[in-house]
Amino acid sequence: MLILVINCGSSSAKYELLNVEKETVLCGGIVERIGEEQAFFRHEVNEKGEFRENVSCPNHHRAIEIIRDALVDPEKGVLKDVSEVCGVGHRVVHGGEEFNASTVIDDNVIKSIEKFSELAPLHNPPSLEGIRGCMKIFKGVPQVAVFDTAFHQTMPEHAYCYGIPYEYYEKYGIRRYGFHGTSHRYVAGKTAELLERPLEELNIITVHLGNGCSITAVSGGKSIETSMGFTPLEGLLMGTRSGDLDPAVVSFLMEKEGMSADEVTTDVLNKKSGLLGVSGISNDMRDILKAIGEGDERAKLAYEIFAYRIKKYIGAYAAVLGKVDAVVFTAGIGENVPKLKDDIKNQLRPLLGSGTEFLTISTNEELLIAKDTYRIVQRR
Repeated sequence: MLILVINCGSSSAKYELLNVEKETVLCGGIVERIGEEQAFFRHEVNEKGEFRENVSCPNHHRAIEIIRDALVDPEKGVLKDVSEVCGVGHRVVHGGEEFNASTVIDDNVIKSIEKFSELAPLHNPPSLEGIRGCMKIFKGVPQVAVFDTAFHQTMPEHAYCYGIPYEYYEKYGIRRYGFHGTSHRYVAGKTAELLERPLEELNIITVHLGNGCSITAVSGGKSIETSMGFTPLEGLLMGTRSGDLDPAVVSFLMEKEGMSADEVTTDVLNKKSGLLGVSGISNDMRDILKAIGEGDERAKLAYEIFAYRIKKYIGAYAAVLGKVDAVVFTAGIGENVPKLKDDIKNQLRPLLGSGTEFLTISTNEELLIAKDTYRIVQRR
């Protein structure tokens, strides 16, 4: 069964076409710079190589058409007809408290995704555009939403509630939601396979380190605590995000710099902070490590804050779990910077003991989205 996975960002549309039964990728790619004067399309096919071209792409609907056309193209395609696609799985960042699992998309689900766009204004709206485009272009093909927040809906109330007046949770849904749930769920499952033990018996700390970073405590296959919160800004130091800080910093900067709350939150804390803000060099860990090798002190400080926050969260989650069977590093930094894992492993070994495995596992959110979509389509 062939499943198309779509992941729409604010100016991009990534995709993969997978054979779920064989767990293989037939093709994949990305439409970038959507809405700009000239967009860029990259399409890669296993047997045929990579195709690149500049395209006109004013919106996400057009991006889905470009993807559809590539799939059935006589030269670079892999399908005779789009009817061979049995389901389309969409990564959706925010599903609020309404969704604790992946679900078939209907009018009510679309309304919910629209509603939660207020909580994820950079992520949910482009997902909706991609969903609407696919519903028209792949007419009659079941569409499934896979929510980043769903995995974390098993957190207990004392873990997700903030210490603010409870009425704000009741009125506005202000609570910790957590993100990267698809990655954390996939990696936890792969850890159980690797250890050859039932997931239900394991306590795992999954450490997702990319440009966005988060840590999750997984007990018996369920998320019971995670570092991201109401938005993906909370928690670890990240590529350009500040992570945890005193909330009074926002009002202080507003007063001192003459900025609005949105300017502080969006421009400073989300886009100019993290590794980039501390180092003054880059949000890319490769650049940070290169600068450290050249003796740059601020790059060294950025790395030390980054590693320290990770170590602090793992220690806290060890206390939450009581016993830790495995600490698992994943995503771009987690998979490709072994020095970081080794540094943290050496520092935490006395706390966690010799029974804790430190692992590196490549995440595969697309495969998990495809599997969820396949399972839901099969039940219809």
